Amino acid sequence: MKQFITFINETLQAAFEACQYDAKYGKAILSNRPDLCQYQCNGALSAAKTYKKSPFSIASEVSTILKKSPYFKEVNCVMPGFINLTINDALIASYINEMACHPKYGCDEIGQNQTIIVDYGGPNVAKPLHVGHLRTAIIGESIKRLGNFLGYHMLGDVHLGDWGLQIGLIIAELHRRQPCLVYFDENYNGTYPENPPFTISELEEIYPAASTFAKKTPWFMKQAKEITYQFQNGHKGYVALWQHILKVSITDLKKNYENINVSFDLWKKESDAQPYIPQMIEDLKQKGFAYLDQGALIIDVKQSTDQKEIPPCILVKSDGATLYSTTDLATIVERMALYKPKEIMYIVDKRQSMHFEQVFRCAQKTGLVTPETKLTFLGFGTMNGKDGKPFKTRDGGVMRLEHLIQEVSDQVYNRMIENKTIEASKAKEISKQVGIAALKYGDLSNQIAKDYLFDLERFTSFEGNTGPYILYTVVRIYSILNKCQSKRVEVYDIQCPTDEVERDLMLKILQFNEVLTNSFLEYTPHRICQYIYELSNIFNRFYHQSKIITETDPIKQASWLKLISLTKDLLVCSLDLLGIEVPNQM
Repeated sequence: MKQFITFINETLQAAFEACQYDAKYGKAILSNRPDLCQYQCNGALSAAKTYKKSPFSIASEVSTILKKSPYFKEVNCVMPGFINLTINDALIASYINEMACHPKYGCDEIGQNQTIIVDYGGPNVAKPLHVGHLRTAIIGESIKRLGNFLGYHMLGDVHLGDWGLQIGLIIAELHRRQPCLVYFDENYNGTYPENPPFTISELEEIYPAASTFAKKTPWFMKQAKEITYQFQNGHKGYVALWQHILKVSITDLKKNYENINVSFDLWKKESDAQPYIPQMIEDLKQKGFAYLDQGALIIDVKQSTDQKEIPPCILVKSDGATLYSTTDLATIVERMALYKPKEIMYIVDKRQSMHFEQVFRCAQKTGLVTPETKLTFLGFGTMNGKDGKPFKTRDGGVMRLEHLIQEVSDQVYNRMIENKTIEASKAKEISKQVGIAALKYGDLSNQIAKDYLFDLERFTSFEGNTGPYILYTVVRIYSILNKCQSKRVEVYDIQCPTDEVERDLMLKILQFNEVLTNSFLEYTPHRICQYIYELSNIFNRFYHQSKIITETDPIKQASWLKLISLTKDLLVCSLDLLGIEVPNQM
């Protein structure tokens, strides 16, 4: 289904061509003076330079043609050369009725089932999720959902950290505490126990204890590094412990991600890429891309157009150790071999931009990806506290994600009780759902690359540009529809608008497919947030002005009910694409 703006642009292009001007000048935008018109075309201003004519003269010629179109109620030419357009109400109503019948409200499946891998999450095993994991999870989830909605085959990959020194530290600490475990018996040849020798709570305590002890105890750090080396080279007991660590960690991670309505299609790990490394390195050496420099194996990735220094990509350090860059390149090799993606998207802290610049250049230069494969780095900004620094707990530590969720949910519960909008028992039940919506919307309503201030008071408010406000609007529409259930008459079409507020609501609905498509193509989920906020605002104006429930004209009432039902569908669909669920009541 064509986007509504496409109808307008095609009509403009035909008018410019009819006047012997290039069709490229026929492009409409939303009016920056909605008191004067709904759309405007500024193409005559640009065409004037090419055709050596006054912009007003060109605009006048084009306007004469446009006035003959049944699409426009008014076409006005304004100095110095703007073309102001007001759409015919019949076209607005016709398009909205078509949207209401479309399975995706006018959004075409532009993806054609092309595979896109979204790398988001990135937690380390044996560590709890904390606020630093929040942005990647909810941004990645929203982009994945939006891509699937638009017909792409999106694969969300959690990409677990399970291969580094933290494994050696955990095993070394276990050995220090429980040296008699069978995993440390070099002569043991039996089957290792099925149940792990630790719970998730114990595991989450073991790693920080080991890390702290290693920093002040050289022999323990040396032992941990040796264990890491032996584990990575197949030590049976250590591998068995690693498998326990994975099982316990993944079970807990899935539960915690589920709490914020985030899921992954792939639970791949750094370790999955390790088998690809030896052959990849050998190929890169054979092809002359990789060479030794001061004992390290590197690949130059600088380009003649660089404005700043881009260091080489290091594959193997002088001591024989591989790095994150090695693993990330091997992961690309694995992904190309298994999934042949059109695009691989990384949603990572923007402070890692240089690392990914090196990795991407290396992959493209050496042919690890095809020329058609797009590698995308979406670097996100930090969530900051009121001091302007990355968000911390009151005592300066990194807050666990579950504790943040609880804090937000408690705040929502308190607001519900204060406002007496719902009984206490129901408020407790719903507060977590609304709290997560507040948290997600508060994050996603910001541009991905920008830092933002975590403001608990603002995020949990039921007024303004917040998640609870959007949810409350949806719940209000559900309530109206339920109350009018028995009053509906059979009308198949939404009628033409009868006043400015109803017209504004329809015009905002028209933008839905354009907003969603552009939000995905430009990686801007904050535009969906802005759209549904504006849609909610206009609906609430319409609701307060139009007495929907008590309207005596059955045709008008039925048309309004269909209109607000479509509004509700667009809000629910958009919220779902953001990973936000709507409660039954608020």
